[in-house]
Amino acid sequence: MAENTEEVKRPQFPTGRVKRIVKLDKDINKVTSDALLMVSRSTELFLQFLAEKSAEVAMEKKRKIVKLDHIRIAVKRHQPTRDFLLDSLPVPTHLSGKPPVEKTRPTPAADKSLPPGTRRIDSFFAKSANEAPVQINEN
Repeated sequence: MAENTEEVKRPQFPTGRVKRIVKLDKDINKVTSDALLMVSRSTELFLQFLAEKSAEVAMEKKRKIVKLDHIRIAVKRHQPTRDFLLDSLPVPTHLSGKPPVEKTRPTPAADKSLPPGTRRIDSFFAKSANEAPVQINEN
């Protein structure tokens, strides 16, 4: 007799941060653990999909490194992703008509002025002092 050995997969993203990001929406007061799990897992699946499609584009172009242009092409090829994400991707310098900029550290986003009513979520993506570094095990 076979037992049901379904394993519950833990989310890869820190649930505390995901919860704080979700609660940035003023209309959301509480987030259930089930909803939090679904948002985290959906985000993981979306990023995996985007990474795979971007890697396919890089391989088509005979490149070993995925670059912003590869991500843009992958986004353009997938209608649902294109509809919400394409406007958020930075325009490559060779398409914007601007001369290439030297590779330096980008200016902190906090230095830029924001339109009224806009909130930043940069602090959610910064590592906290008590957080352990991410380790990747390659087999």
